Amino acid sequence: METEPQQLRKWRLILGGHQQEGTEFVLTEDDLKVDRTLEALYDSDKSGGLGASSPNVSRWLGDIRTFFPSSVVQVMQQDALKRLNLTQMLFEKEMLENIEPDVHLVATLMTLSRVIPDKTKDTARQVVRKVVDQLIKKLAEPTRQAITGSLNKSVRNTRPRHREINWSATILKNLKHYQPDFKTIIPEQRIGYGRKRSSLKDVILCLDQSGSMGSSVVYSGIFGSVMASIPAVKTKMVVFDTAVADLTDELDDPVDLLFGVQLGGGTDIKAALTYCQQIVTRPADTVMVLITDLYEGGNPNEMRRRAAELVAAGVQLVVLLALNDDGAPSYDHHNAQFMADIGVPVFACTPDKFPDLMAAALSKQDINLWAAREDLLVKK
Repeated sequence: METEPQQLRKWRLILGGHQQEGTEFVLTEDDLKVDRTLEALYDSDKSGGLGASSPNVSRWLGDIRTFFPSSVVQVMQQDALKRLNLTQMLFEKEMLENIEPDVHLVATLMTLSRVIPDKTKDTARQVVRKVVDQLIKKLAEPTRQAITGSLNKSVRNTRPRHREINWSATILKNLKHYQPDFKTIIPEQRIGYGRKRSSLKDVILCLDQSGSMGSSVVYSGIFGSVMASIPAVKTKMVVFDTAVADLTDELDDPVDLLFGVQLGGGTDIKAALTYCQQIVTRPADTVMVLITDLYEGGNPNEMRRRAAELVAAGVQLVVLLALNDDGAPSYDHHNAQFMADIGVPVFACTPDKFPDLMAAALSKQDINLWAAREDLLVKK
């Protein structure tokens, strides 16, 4: 339990030492340095903020990394970008080298990718690469295990040809038939995965790249690249605002893919669904994940018609209002209700649950039921 002096110290740092703050607590020399870094950001109207010069900003970035843990540093950086409009931080190589990289910073860099000076672009890519590598390390293996596991189960058979036998599963199944005299197992039941095909399922990630979807775009790019590396799944990546772009060829390098996304602009979901209809070749074996807040800037009725046509054709359509850890998103309730009424699951999904979502979809489970168990469905 904190002592009274510790509590007063925290309140003094929170309240900022104004005449009426009431703690009368005297800070140490080190605490005064912490106080000045907080004052530069959160009392900017009175103190003048961080100033216009790059050295001031660079010094401040170094200070917050010294005084606070990385999770707090990331929050303060985002607050600085919003409160003080410090996009200048991202135009200087020295600034980027001092920034604590995270998903939101990557989204900001993607938004500014067309205006970042050439001298800074390599450093910006290094920042994005660092975040991408961290996310792949965290998310790739669970994704591969969940998806390949669900597909293996879906094609398992008990009359495989010799080259199709899953020997480890067959041995486990027949351990009870071990013959001590012959020191061998009699495989009375063989287990295999059936004939292998170039891809068992098609996946289309259809991604809204409007400005509000920044962190969702980052995670979608990571998951798209991971799924593209799984031979049993043919993955396509489509991004849209008022225009539609197919970034499938960029899936082998998620950094190139993310820099190919242009965050911002309007939203034409109908145009994106129209394009996706054209690239669906096996509707019954296709899972389409539409990642958007459903705010349609085009024709809402046409958007709804296209969605209904995809469902009627047999495509398993899932709408994710967000794919991030940012909490409940803002979304168009009327369009969400329409999607739910035609049987399309509509919910926000955190990155840690996405592998299991894809595994459930690819094995043709009831996604509404799955989402309900996970308490993810949008409340009507």
